[in-house]
Amino acid sequence: MISKAKTVKEYLSGLPEDRRAAIQAVREVILKNLDKGFEEGMQYGMIGYYVPHSVYPPGYHCDPKQPVPFACLASQKNHMTVSLMCLYGSPRHEAWFRQEWAKTGKKLDMGKACIRFKKIEDLPLDVIGKAVARVPLKEFIGYYETAIKSGGKREASSTGGAKKKGKAKA
Repeated sequence: MISKAKTVKEYLSGLPEDRRAAIQAVREVILKNLDKGFEEGMQYGMIGYYVPHSVYPPGYHCDPKQPVPFACLASQKNHMTVSLMCLYGSPRHEAWFRQEWAKTGKKLDMGKACIRFKKIEDLPLDVIGKAVARVPLKEFIGYYETAIKSGGKREASSTGGAKKKGKAKA
């Protein structure tokens, strides 16, 4: 479900009360922990947190008119999502995140960067906040540029995560 809302306020007001409360709770955690330089707004029909063009003029490689996405929040048909690109971009951060989540005893329903949940009680908000805070703007831009240069290729690492494949030197 892609929203046609133009602002975060409009997006939130269009949600049912229970989903609005859940999305707002995650939003507050992200905003509290987000490094300076990132911005919040609507992106791809979701609430987005991104590297603005004023900081990274080339924009998102898939659509240079868009800023580089860092995180997003959405209410889908069957669940809500919080997506953290900082986890997808770093095997170290992803491994840390999975370990911290496991300590909470809560079930993790996660794709590459998308964490699906049905109610706010499904999320350890402190872990979400720490994951956001762990990746400052400059570090995230470094992950992003490395991924673009490597073509996004990843391979398993010895720690069970994934790492970028480098080109073999002759």
